[in-house]
Amino acid sequence: MKVRDSVVLISVANRGLGRAWARLLLEAGARKVYAGARDPCGIDLPGVIPLELDITRPEQVRRAAAECGDVTLLVNNAGIVRGGHVFDDEAVDRARQELETNLFGTLAMCRAFAPILGANGGGAIVNVLSALSWISIPGAATYGMSKAATWSMTNGVRLALKPQGTQVVGLHVAFMDTDMTAGIDAPKALPHDVVAQVIAALEAGQEEVLADALTREVKRGLSLERGVYLDVFG
Repeated sequence: MKVRDSVVLISVANRGLGRAWARLLLEAGARKVYAGARDPCGIDLPGVIPLELDITRPEQVRRAAAECGDVTLLVNNAGIVRGGHVFDDEAVDRARQELETNLFGTLAMCRAFAPILGANGGGAIVNVLSALSWISIPGAATYGMSKAATWSMTNGVRLALKPQGTQVVGLHVAFMDTDMTAGIDAPKALPHDVVAQVIAALEAGQEEVLADALTREVKRGLSLERGVYLDVFG
């Protein structure tokens, strides 16, 4: 799809990757950018339209769809990570929280905006995924579960929306320089660079972005005789 003159909704756009999305899409010529957040008062980027949006609340998702019927590009950027190991006492509760946002909230947005995108010519959806869609690491096991499920959901949405011409892009990235990874000592991609890659992919009609070297290494490792997901990665 063409980003210039598009109408964009970003599910979380008040910080980190979401703020980079809003800024770069405006610079790329988007005609309108709706910037979602639980508290839209914190959105201070000039040129965007603040929107109260918690994707785990069905009434807010429905209201967003009702108010933003001109959207041609949906960026599902909302996501949470709770951390911890798979056998921790709180692991099941954490997994439910992460699935509620990362999987079910994202699916709710796709379902709400699919008919809008179809009516507006097809458009595109970008789902922010992770290298942890394919592997599990200590301390983020339940987050990886949620992203693996969201990757599968993204593939299902892509196939379902092909007949109406909607481009569905899965963005996989390892560590990014955002608040979410502040305590992690590892090479981190810059949000600006990640968004620039996705904009180029949208323009080129691509369906997947592997945004950093680590993610590309993980993806290659899936086809090894002993797949990379069978061991602790790194």
